Amino acid sequence: MPSARRPLPSAATRGRVARAAGDLGAAAVQQMEADHEWYRALSAENRSWVGLVAQAGISSFLEWFGGEQARPAVTADVFGTAPRELTRSISLGQTLDLIRTVIAVVEREIADLAAPGEGDLAREAVLRYSREVAFSAAEVYAQAAEARGAWDARLESLVVDAVLRGEADDSMQSRAAALGWGAVTKVAVVVGSTPPGATAPVLTDLHRAARRLGVELLVAIHGPRMVCIGGSVTDPLGLATALDPHLGDGPLVVGPTVPHLFAAGRSARAAISGHAAAPAWAGAPRPVHADDLLAERALLGDLPARGALVARIIRPLAESPGGTLLETAAAYLDGERGVEGTARALIVHPNTVRYRLAGITKAIGYDLTDAHDAQTVRIALAFHRLGPAARTGPRP
Repeated sequence: MPSARRPLPSAATRGRVARAAGDLGAAAVQQMEADHEWYRALSAENRSWVGLVAQAGISSFLEWFGGEQARPAVTADVFGTAPRELTRSISLGQTLDLIRTVIAVVEREIADLAAPGEGDLAREAVLRYSREVAFSAAEVYAQAAEARGAWDARLESLVVDAVLRGEADDSMQSRAAALGWGAVTKVAVVVGSTPPGATAPVLTDLHRAARRLGVELLVAIHGPRMVCIGGSVTDPLGLATALDPHLGDGPLVVGPTVPHLFAAGRSARAAISGHAAAPAWAGAPRPVHADDLLAERALLGDLPARGALVARIIRPLAESPGGTLLETAAAYLDGERGVEGTARALIVHPNTVRYRLAGITKAIGYDLTDAHDAQTVRIALAFHRLGPAARTGPRP
């Protein structure tokens, strides 16, 4: 059965309320001035806009109150009077303060304006209309948030692209500042695989995971890879671990930490190179630091990785007294004779070889008894023997 039709106010009540429209609007503005410090702190222009919104709300209510009281088009009638930029100056909470104040004023005054016996009917109409206003306010701010989110995502992608291309120019600085990255330090890049399916929820999940750690995050999708730039990072591997559940299968590589966003290209290049090279190490952990993939990256032609291998491995060994550590590493790895065989080849006591192996680990951080560490040092030796051309690439 159709629901019973709501009773409408009499013509006398409608007329009295309509004639008081101007007074209601002025009373609402005065009440906002008295109750809300945030309103008093607004610029004259924004106070004017807020006043217009309040007046539009009252006028729209009166028009609805004097009609058949069908569901009103509140968004266009009330909030359409103000520019969308007003949502940046006034928060949703402040807008709700505005709505409460206007409703309180109208509800207080309308009972006196109604004809005898129609006070409750008028107050019920205010409550019904205010519900629509509240929902419409939420809709306006949701649409503004979606628009800002889409714009921020575009800016985010542009900044990440600039980092990858090494374009640390004024344009990138301006965009980074708009995203709140103007003074962010301790930056590290995490590169993982793009998960299948829709990416929008993934981006949201990545940002949420970073916020839990107190880390700023910029994310962009580059084909099969997702590039995540973390700011204010104290534990890069911890950040990668937090992002891990939201990324696709395959390697998850962390670049070195750099001082600021404008140096992040170095971290990004190392992480991307490591992501491409990681399959060469079957036992690579997830996540893994790009510096742990120097050998694999060098095999792919990463010249900085080749240079780092020689600088971090060959140079300290060669600078040992008499170069004995370099000699021992080469003999141990090339002959694969173990401690006893290496001792015979070098004509030293086996304990001397053991002592030197411990010295090698202390000097360079690589343990020659570990398969992956041994492979890394072996590749470093190969590039050392090939000479500078192998580390700098062929000349044009």
